[in-house]
Amino acid sequence: MLSIDWRSPAAYGHTKQIPAAGFAWEYLRRNDDYRREFRTIALADGPNGHDLETFAARWGLRFPVRSRRTA
Repeated sequence: MLSIDWRSPAAYGHTKQIPAAGFAWEYLRRNDDYRREFRTIALADGPNGHDLETFAARWGLRFPVRSRRTA
C-alpha cells in the first residue's frame, strides 16, 4: 500500500518532471484490474502470442522492437 497522502499536491510534485509514458505507467500500475490481469498472464505457462497481444491492446501497451541477433 502506498504511504503518501494522495490528497496532498506536494506528494505529486515529481509528476511534473516525468515524461508522459512514465506518468501513464504510474497510473496504470495502481489499477487493480491491470494488476490482476498481469498476474494471470505472468503466472501462465508460456502465454501465447494472442493472449499477450490482447493484453497489450486492452491496456494500450506498446513494447519496443528488439533486434533479432543471430549468434
